[in-house]
Amino acid sequence: MEDGKSTGPKAKWWSRPTPGRTTRTAPDEPSPVEDTAPAADPTATATAVADDGESRTTAPEAQPVDALPRPPAAVPPARPMTPLHEPDQYSTPPYGGPGPWAPAPPVQRPVPTPAHGTPVPPPYAGTNGAGIPAPPAPTAPAPTPPSAAPAQPAAGFAPPPHVPQPQQPQPQSPAPSAQWLQYDPWGAPRQPLTNPGPPLGAETGRRKSRRGSLLIGAVLLALVAGGIGGGIGAYIERNGGLTRVELPQTGRSTGGRAPDSVAGIAASALPSVVTLHVTGATESGTGTGFVLDRSGHILTNNHVVAPAGRAGEITVTFSGGETARGEVVGKDSGYDLAVVKVTGVSGLKPLPLGNSDNVQVGDPVVAIGAPFDLSNTVTSGIISAKDRPITAGGEKGDGSDISYVDALQTDAPINPGNSGGPLVDTDAHVIGINSAIRAADSGASEEGGQAGSIGLGFAIPINQGKRVAEELINTGKATHPVIGVTLDMKYTGDGARVESKGAAGKPAVTPGGPGAKAGIRPGDVITEVDGRRVHSGEELIVKIRAHRPGDRLDLALTRGGKDLSISLTLGSASGT
Repeated sequence: MEDGKSTGPKAKWWSRPTPGRTTRTAPDEPSPVEDTAPAADPTATATAVADDGESRTTAPEAQPVDALPRPPAAVPPARPMTPLHEPDQYSTPPYGGPGPWAPAPPVQRPVPTPAHGTPVPPPYAGTNGAGIPAPPAPTAPAPTPPSAAPAQPAAGFAPPPHVPQPQQPQPQSPAPSAQWLQYDPWGAPRQPLTNPGPPLGAETGRRKSRRGSLLIGAVLLALVAGGIGGGIGAYIERNGGLTRVELPQTGRSTGGRAPDSVAGIAASALPSVVTLHVTGATESGTGTGFVLDRSGHILTNNHVVAPAGRAGEITVTFSGGETARGEVVGKDSGYDLAVVKVTGVSGLKPLPLGNSDNVQVGDPVVAIGAPFDLSNTVTSGIISAKDRPITAGGEKGDGSDISYVDALQTDAPINPGNSGGPLVDTDAHVIGINSAIRAADSGASEEGGQAGSIGLGFAIPINQGKRVAEELINTGKATHPVIGVTLDMKYTGDGARVESKGAAGKPAVTPGGPGAKAGIRPGDVITEVDGRRVHSGEELIVKIRAHRPGDRLDLALTRGGKDLSISLTLGSASGT
């Protein structure tokens, strides 16, 4: 135990009087002091005991927070204080010593007191309210044990920066009140809650630089990716893709087609159809024909072989591509039919002939030919009409080349080059010979237009073609049925009128002919043939030539306003 005398430098004691608290004198034994009161009067005083036994009161001068304290000035003696605790009989460290003094609180670093009177507590290790760690407060060194050496203030301790005030008597207050007044839990320094995070503008430059770098990197990455993508796309386009593409497809069919289908009909008829190329002295042309028998006879139109004349050349091309030279056996301009024969050809397949009298309007048909020299062309349609009286030819002007046909009308497309080709039914049997079309453009315009199909095609009935073909093969000529009268072709009334006078002074009704025997007279108007109405002279010729010589016809006529009916047997005349 110390005897109350100090042999070293004088110890310095600091206290901070508060309202309602009396000032105590310092004990003889020095001990570390740390003031934690958050709000106190800045007029603090201290009492020191000199080695001569006198007490002196000193007041600290106002200094900066981090400056060391200066020697205290003399102040009036303070009132003695009563110890707050009983002496410690066990001398428990770090107190021990005198015993009657209250244990000192932990040392804290005093800080400047604001003008409003509330001191700012020191910062603590934690965050600043925005999640950013705050710098830790300086730590105080361990207290110096009692010894003969003079007591020194704790490291980092500094007196409050204010001018000392004379000590004022304060009434004593209980210790708990003083202890609570030394701590302010709301005084911890934090950043304002309205400004979380680092100060504004602290990293503006760095962020701008970082954003610029990111933007440049993104642009470079896009350029590199675009280049790579373009290269891959060009490679795929040039090489057909990274892998071989194979599209799904139905396997090859080995089955045939129904015989009555267009494909079945074409497959059956095409081997019997040929293409004719005719070359003459002044003109040439292309047409179609079909095989009649194994001897090489081929039926076609007269206007197809007409360009060859007497010294022309006819080349016959079969569906398989074989060719042969053809010769005209016989022809007839009145029926527009001709027969050509080829020799030295084997394996010919004749095309079966049907019966045109059995054909009904609406029956399906197939036309085969070489329109515009396109061989083996197949088109299909129906029979759109029967017994159409048509005339063709007449280029010579004397009527010797005019053909009269009681035709089958079809909408199967027929074009130049189809002439002479077969019109077949669903059994692949020939029911007509394609001969003429009705075109919107005659082909003689200044623009050089050529006639084409508009769905009005005409075919010679096979019954008529069979008779004429047989006559041409057997005799080289065909016979025409006649009634022995001369008709007025300029008559515009309804019906066919008999001329008053014949050509070259000859009578209009041939004496001894079929008409004269039936009682026909000059000037009579024939209006019906076998019950079918006749409207012109051409139509009467067509109706008559649809029959064979020797056939019997029933005619209706008008004479002087009276209707008469007669019956006659058709005569025969040689064709040209």
